[in-house]
Amino acid sequence: MDRKLKDYLKQIIIPTYRNYDKGHDEAHVLKVIANSMEIAEDYNVNQEMVYVIAAFHDLGMPFGRKDHHLSSAILAYYDHVLNEYFTPEQLLIIKEAIEDHRASNTTEPRSLYGKIIAEADRDLDVDTILYRTWQYGLTHDPQLDEKEQYTRCYNHLVEKYGEGGYLKLYLETEKNKAGLNALRSLLKDPAALKDRFETVIKQNKK
Repeated sequence: MDRKLKDYLKQIIIPTYRNYDKGHDEAHVLKVIANSMEIAEDYNVNQEMVYVIAAFHDLGMPFGRKDHHLSSAILAYYDHVLNEYFTPEQLLIIKEAIEDHRASNTTEPRSLYGKIIAEADRDLDVDTILYRTWQYGLTHDPQLDEKEQYTRCYNHLVEKYGEGGYLKLYLETEKNKAGLNALRSLLKDPAALKDRFETVIKQNKK
């Protein structure tokens, strides 16, 4: 990967995530980049484009969570540095892939790049999902008491990850399939799910 481009992403773009909520912070974007690059090894794709898509995928979060995939795509498409490295055709693929990454999208990503970032962003590690879901509630619904927070988390998990939930896996990596199955099994055992939640929260308070 071009050194100047990578330095720009590492020094300017990625540190921006330090100001975001716990579910979309620097640790999250670094994990998505790592996931994306790992998945991309199995496909004939432009590695620099994969890295850029992952680095920019949540950058527009400050402009609103609802349309963050669209604002993130615009930030990438018009970024002055990216315009030095990629052709208009490549920039369009980057833009569309970022637009298509959101889990709640009802249509399949338009390119392999979109499928890679969508798969990488799922990060179906059970404890990570529980922690991010809890943190999101604390940040965006601080008025809820602990019982109400847990109810909100449970309902969200069922809606997104439960059988028939809106989350879709387009490349079905073995790691994500295993993680989704583990989470669905946990959702079928409310007592075990609550215990797991409490353990994750205690561990992250240390």
